[in-house]
Amino acid sequence: MRSVEEQLAIVTDAAVTPEPVRTSITDALGLMSAEEVQASTPLPAFPQAAIDGYAVRAVDVGGERALSAVTGPDRPAAAHSLPVVGEVPAGSRQRIRLQPQQAVRVHTGAPLPTLADAVLPLEWSDRGRKRVTPLQPVRSGDFMRRRGDDIQPGDVAVTAGTVLGPAQIGLLAAVGRTKVLVYPTPRVSVFSFGAELIDIDREPGPGQVYDVASYALAAAAKEAGAQVSRVGLLDGEPRRLRQTIEAQLQRSEMLVISGAVGGSGSDLIRSVLTEIGEIDTTRVAMHPGSVQGFGLLGEERIPVFLLPSNPVSALAAFEVFVRPVLRLSLGKRSANRRVVRARALNHVTSTPGRRGYVRAQLMRDAHSQDYLVEGLGGATGAPAHLLAGLAEANAMIRIPEEVTEIRPGDVVDVLFLAQRS
Repeated sequence: MRSVEEQLAIVTDAAVTPEPVRTSITDALGLMSAEEVQASTPLPAFPQAAIDGYAVRAVDVGGERALSAVTGPDRPAAAHSLPVVGEVPAGSRQRIRLQPQQAVRVHTGAPLPTLADAVLPLEWSDRGRKRVTPLQPVRSGDFMRRRGDDIQPGDVAVTAGTVLGPAQIGLLAAVGRTKVLVYPTPRVSVFSFGAELIDIDREPGPGQVYDVASYALAAAAKEAGAQVSRVGLLDGEPRRLRQTIEAQLQRSEMLVISGAVGGSGSDLIRSVLTEIGEIDTTRVAMHPGSVQGFGLLGEERIPVFLLPSNPVSALAAFEVFVRPVLRLSLGKRSANRRVVRARALNHVTSTPGRRGYVRAQLMRDAHSQDYLVEGLGGATGAPAHLLAGLAEANAMIRIPEEVTEIRPGDVVDVLFLAQRS
């Protein structure tokens, strides 16, 4: 039996990063940059006002010193007024040269007149239209953005390997980039296999059950950030089965197949897969989802995960092994869920020698703000395989291999799943 760490090392080593593509920056959010982007021009490209006010020479409104006369306990007296010789809105191409002892009305983002080295805020003035009287001094550089304050030519706006968030998208726009080279979202094809399975648009007959796993796994892959194709049920005829698999290999960076391990029916699919590539079926020291498989198919050596048919077991195996590979392919710095320590509220049992992943509800104490967790699967009297309990879960308790039971009050490791409102 293979440990969780051993199996995880095998599958993460095969994480595939898709070939880079050039895409619009509006479609690049959450993707990893495949190039270093340098600025070719300064940002801002010209001195500009950072606030509504008056463009001035600082020396004309007090400069580095406070105004000498004081009319109140903390307010400088009004200085002499300056003539307002023009007005510059944002986006103006008008060139104005500021002379000594003059002011120009400017709006936020407007280019500053030549020789202006500060902006006097409206609130620091009497808001005069023809002449303005400063009520406080300004220093050189106050309330303005100098040319290149944000970015200089040659500065790196985005480094290769950066996951593009809102700030990075904004920087790309700021340096004039409409497109960026990124690693695209991994494409995942999801299948189910089993003679007992039918799709949900049909009425089950005797011995038949709905294909739940492919829907649940497709949703899990999408939640992890993948571009998902739920192919659905695989045909049990070997030739058509192989054709379907090979067709998806041409358009996917990963395959996920539930029902491909355990039971006599899984022998057929494994024999077909071994004709296409390498398949390793094993038991992993975990529960649920112990029996699983992994391999590399086709000339491109596309990763394929073989998961149990039971949806709860399949989702547990997906969470532990498939999701980290997807997150690594997306370039995420951390491939794993956040783990917190929480106090157990009920009794939970675990299989000896296997690491337990027990669905649970995580909550916080209203007074102490401590994390509390209630086990839903593995709790005394709670069947471990029922999907309804998983739907109530927002976390999983991770139980070490040597621990067989959790008692109320014990402190345990808990993995956050998707947040629920």
